[in-house]
Amino acid sequence: MTWTLLTLLLTAHAADPVSMLTPGQPLPIIKSEYLSGRKVELPAAIAGKVALLAIGFSYDSRWAVEAWSNQFRKEFERDSRVTWFEIPMIGGAARLGKWFIDSGMRRGTPKQLQENVITVYGGVDAWKRRLGFENDRDAHLVLVDSTGTVRWIYKEHLVQEQLSPAKFAELTALVRQLAERQ
Repeated sequence: MTWTLLTLLLTAHAADPVSMLTPGQPLPIIKSEYLSGRKVELPAAIAGKVALLAIGFSYDSRWAVEAWSNQFRKEFERDSRVTWFEIPMIGGAARLGKWFIDSGMRRGTPKQLQENVITVYGGVDAWKRRLGFENDRDAHLVLVDSTGTVRWIYKEHLVQEQLSPAKFAELTALVRQLAERQ
């Protein structure tokens, strides 16, 4: 009887429904650490700013995440109303290598950008469902307004190392519009 109850509880927990994230919804809470080691909680840490979250679920997604983040940073680095974060989401057995993974990322990330990288260990499956994960190479992009509301979602893996110019133009126009409303 006890095993049956335990099995039912574990199965029910594993099957907790997580709905797709859509524009107009509040950003679900993300509690983790910046690459610098300081604790962070989103969306609280971005209150009052428009923020692009570039989320990746594998090492292969790194290239698309970095391409979008670098282009976005170049476009908005002088605008104090706008910020961005690269968010590698790491699950499974890789979580055991947190110290090594974070150390490697720190070495490869300039110190002034380490608080623009938030490593998340755990809860990955729920985020994959929220973002409609399909491909290990995809960057999942989420634009959040100054109130913590999701305003734009897009996913892309790079084709011939190029991000979509049309989607980037769409994103920048929306960022400017949202930043002006503050």
